[in-house]
Amino acid sequence: MTAEQHATTPQAATGEHADLLAALAKQRHFLRFTTRDLTDEQAGAAPTASALCVGGLIKHVTSVERAWARFLVEGASAMPDFTKMTEADWEKRADNFRMLPGETLAGVLDAYAKAADDTDELLASLPDLGADQPLPPAPWFEPGTRWSARRVVLHLIAEIAQHAGHADIIRETLDGQKSMG
Repeated sequence: MTAEQHATTPQAATGEHADLLAALAKQRHFLRFTTRDLTDEQAGAAPTASALCVGGLIKHVTSVERAWARFLVEGASAMPDFTKMTEADWEKRADNFRMLPGETLAGVLDAYAKAADDTDELLASLPDLGADQPLPPAPWFEPGTRWSARRVVLHLIAEIAQHAGHADIIRETLDGQKSMG
């Protein structure tokens, strides 16, 4: 399924589930919209003081959606213990923020569409958005903190929105195009 064919909200979702899925879809749209008419080279370019590129941001969000979906099913064991990651682990993780040789924008967008579809299907099927689990060890999480499925979805919405803003700045720097305004 291509990004253009991506269904935004599973048909069976209603109520709060449908509202959260619609909010996710809106932010995903803004992120994907920044890629319109970009070449693979432009998608991999980092034209600002940051090392971020549009394609890398989409790769990162794909990875984040997959990780949080696994968390919803498997709990903290589905995610790494960030407090024990080595420099090599962090460098490998940094590859999620850049386009690597051989990667294409179309491939990155297709992977994102698949991850989004999988996330949407999972979220639509959750019987209780209030069910919570302990977070994995990480310097940015307070030890013992638990997040509900609802909190995870709200985090995904915020994460995607933040990175859509980053992508918009990068896109405007590349060629003057912007997502909004």
